Amino acid sequence: MTGIVLAIFALTYALIVTRRLRWLPIGRSAGALLGAVLMVAAGALTPAESYAAVDHDTLVLLLGMMLVTAYLDRGGFFREATALLVRGCRTPRGLLLGVSVASGALSALLVNDAVCLFLTPLVVRLCLSCRLPLGPFLLAVATSANLGSAATLVGNPQTMLIGSLSGIGFARYAWLSLPAVLVGWTVNAALLWALFGRRLPPEPLALTDPEAARAEGPAPWLSVAVLVGLGAAFLGGLHLGYVALGAALVFMIADRDEPTAAFAKVDWQLLVFFSGLFVVVAALQRTGLVAQAWEALAPHMRLDRTAGVLGFTAGMTVGANTVSNVPLVLLVGPQLGELGGERELAWVLLGYVTTVAGNLTLIGSVANLIVAERAREHYTLGFWEYLRFGAVSTVACLALGVPLLVLWSRAVG
Repeated sequence: MTGIVLAIFALTYALIVTRRLRWLPIGRSAGALLGAVLMVAAGALTPAESYAAVDHDTLVLLLGMMLVTAYLDRGGFFREATALLVRGCRTPRGLLLGVSVASGALSALLVNDAVCLFLTPLVVRLCLSCRLPLGPFLLAVATSANLGSAATLVGNPQTMLIGSLSGIGFARYAWLSLPAVLVGWTVNAALLWALFGRRLPPEPLALTDPEAARAEGPAPWLSVAVLVGLGAAFLGGLHLGYVALGAALVFMIADRDEPTAAFAKVDWQLLVFFSGLFVVVAALQRTGLVAQAWEALAPHMRLDRTAGVLGFTAGMTVGANTVSNVPLVLLVGPQLGELGGERELAWVLLGYVTTVAGNLTLIGSVANLIVAERAREHYTLGFWEYLRFGAVSTVACLALGVPLLVLWSRAVG
């Protein structure tokens, strides 16, 4: 049975990492679904056990946040954000930093994938209108969204999983992670400025298409009110998933219409992907191979020693760019108690490292791929172009952010 489970996991992993195989071009969502069905068919899990393996809290939170983001987009929230950027930044260099701030801040409260989905077309249109090079601004959107999302338990799928698996509250997680995230974002923004700022014209922004930055949409006050209420409820320790669904329902009721357009913008494939992945990883864990591998590696990643922190950071960075960050969190999460040191530190460090590691390559994060795909009609963000910036940013953010996170966690207890 172990050999069968490994073969199914290898097939699923190949479909997830490559997105498409020439001989089985079904993509990652269908690949995860195929892996789940094969695990049950092979007897690795019973149907009831496969249902129990699915983390419903994560799925509910993802659904709620995607609906909230869809309504924000429909109400012109992201268009208004770009308008504010133009009015506040005034110069192309200021706009580059402004895009970085907006992408990071929005991703801390909304899912980074959704932020990139809706923000990228607006940034592309803004750059075309102002006759600015697209490359630096696309890098700013992608890398800043990843960094900002590391600050909270609703920023990206892997931190959502950490919130569900660890039991750490929203406010506590943000308190422990925020200093490292702010330092990481500052380093990333400084690199954007140093590498691309001097190439941008110093003259004030000149819009050739005024509509590019003009906000439209009904009841902007409602969007602000919902976001404030959402943040307050998260900080208040309420259930993250049902708070997100409640916020989406506020929009639905206020809209007084069937939510067909909003549901059409939900990434249902992502929900299917996670559901299948939960089942596949649960079947692999039942073989005992994950526990055996962790037993061999754990002595080199103990968090009560400096060398162990370095080993953990290196191991999670490599793992996030090979296994991918979400499967890595599923595999590593249950084993974190064996690393010694503070329990909360282990979870927050896992979230920070696996998220920042997504900035290493273009395929390291789904958010990166979304940015590249949404801009493809006007600009090709290539693998090597991304790597030249992403590698430097990732190393710098980990080198400064990880020690700060450890020191801060221990200082505040």
